[in-house]
Amino acid sequence: MTKLTETQTLILSRASQQADRIALPLPDRLRGGAANKVIVPLIQKGFLDEVEADIRKGEPTWRKTGDGHGITLVITGAGLEAIGVEPVMSEPEQTTPKPRAGTKQAMLIEMLEAPDGASIAEIAKATKWLPHTIRGAISGALKKRLGLTITSEKIEGRGRTYKIAS
Repeated sequence: MTKLTETQTLILSRASQQADRIALPLPDRLRGGAANKVIVPLIQKGFLDEVEADIRKGEPTWRKTGDGHGITLVITGAGLEAIGVEPVMSEPEQTTPKPRAGTKQAMLIEMLEAPDGASIAEIAKATKWLPHTIRGAISGALKKRLGLTITSEKIEGRGRTYKIAS
C-alpha cells in the first residue's frame, strides 16, 4: 500500500464516501501553500484527477482557469485502491467523457477522428493554438484525462500526423 500522510488519507477517504467522488472541501486547516503540498503529490501519483467543475450544479472548485471555468478534484480508481477501497465503476465512469460541443478540444477530437488524422500545422491553423499547446492537449487532455489512444505517423508532404486509434 502507498504511504500517505494522515491528511492525504483523510481527503481520499472523504472523497471515496461521496457519490460524485469529489475530494472537496479540504479540511479547514489546509489552505494556500499547505494545500498545494498535500494535493499536488496526490495528483502526480494519479490518486486525484483535476476535472472541470460544473459550477451550475454548485460543484466546489480547487482552482480557477483563465477562461472563467473552475477545476475540481475527483478521486481516481488508483486513489481508492491507495486507501484500500475496492473501485466500483459507476455508469458515468464507464463512458468516455465528451467535451462540450463547439470547443477547441471538441474540434481537435473531430480532426483526429478523421481517416487521415491531422498534422500539428493543420490543427494550429484550425484552432489558433501554438504547437506546444496542441501537443500538451493531445498528451494531457486526450491521452491522460479522456483515456484515448492516439497514434502518429510521418507522412511525406504533411509531416507527422496524429489520429485517434479505433
